Amino acid sequence: MKYILIIGDGMADNAVESLGGKTPLQAAKKPCIDRLAARGEVGNVKNVPDGMPAGSDTAILSIFGCDPKQYFTGRAPMEAAASGIQLQPGDVAYRCNMVCYEDGEMPFAEKRILSHSAGSIEGEESIALVQALWNDPAFQKAADAAGMRIYPDPSFRHIAVQSHADVAGIRLIPPHDHLGETIGALLPAGCENAAVLRDLMMLAHEILDHHPINDARRAAGKLPANGIWFWAEGTAVALPNFYENYGKKGGVISAVPLCHGIAALTGLDVIHVDGATGELETNYEGKVTAAVQCLKDGADFAAIHVEAPDECTHNGDLEGKLQAIEWLDSRVTAPLLAQLEKEALGPYRLLMLSDHKTLTATRGHDGDPVPYLLYDSRSDSGFGGVYDETTGMAGRCVKAGTALMDMLFEQE
Repeated sequence: MKYILIIGDGMADNAVESLGGKTPLQAAKKPCIDRLAARGEVGNVKNVPDGMPAGSDTAILSIFGCDPKQYFTGRAPMEAAASGIQLQPGDVAYRCNMVCYEDGEMPFAEKRILSHSAGSIEGEESIALVQALWNDPAFQKAADAAGMRIYPDPSFRHIAVQSHADVAGIRLIPPHDHLGETIGALLPAGCENAAVLRDLMMLAHEILDHHPINDARRAAGKLPANGIWFWAEGTAVALPNFYENYGKKGGVISAVPLCHGIAALTGLDVIHVDGATGELETNYEGKVTAAVQCLKDGADFAAIHVEAPDECTHNGDLEGKLQAIEWLDSRVTAPLLAQLEKEALGPYRLLMLSDHKTLTATRGHDGDPVPYLLYDSRSDSGFGGVYDETTGMAGRCVKAGTALMDMLFEQE
């Protein structure tokens, strides 16, 4: 028996007026996914525990069987693990996004944040801008005094590590939840170290705002990457071993460091795919091939994570979100099933879901229950329904995402 997990990050949503009151899942054409739903089980699951931040960090921890209330110390330490960064006692890791602040001569705190990803900046440019910060004597001196180092990633998602940092009481806010808002009330606060982070962010903006890369981006009609944003702070974390919990070996295919970090920390294989970007234009076919190869090589379990629906929603791109869902159907699910049949890998069970809702109305995350689809190739449930939020809420209610792997592996 083979087991497959497909996560369409942030594809669940609420009704959208411009879609005639439908959600993107209801409006998108997804015939293959709906065929699986008709023969399987559709219910709803709450991946984000009450009182915890609604994000992929808490939600995907739950999906992989790790209770966030016990294991969540922050998103950044898991992303650091994906890059092989070893946190030492007293270290604090942060996500360090490349962001876009609005242009203008107003004070830094009066600027609005326009993009949490600097317009989905290309990896080479993003790395070059981090290097520009370290080549600036003023920034290097301030970072050294703060005990800060930034580890570049070929995307907007960098990791910063601060040695001997006291973050007790600190308040750091996810930038993607406050797009279009003035940053003054969103800047780091709550402790003495917050002022250190604020100063580094302000200095980075001064250095990057008119960097040649950003002048060229503006001239090309792109958003500039004229700032950095610290969030998702946390200390080193240890997660339970996946094989010891479930008796299954497997791998995780994703373009997002968070998912690879969870894989590394739980003992699953980290599988990289060339051309996987975390954006709408990504190597869907390569992810499918990698998952099938993982199973052919003897793994019991393969997980495919697709970030595109979430990123499109954050970017205010409803058309892109619909396209991402349709490609999840036509370029991931359908060819995956065809390859499984071609390779004669035997019966399989498949779990598909959104980790959390990402709302078109706010461009931010929401921790409400999301629909799941559970399909077994050996049987036909006769359910006859489709995969969407309304159908999910009418089905079985799973109170915690930590139960999902037991459901997939028939270990309930």
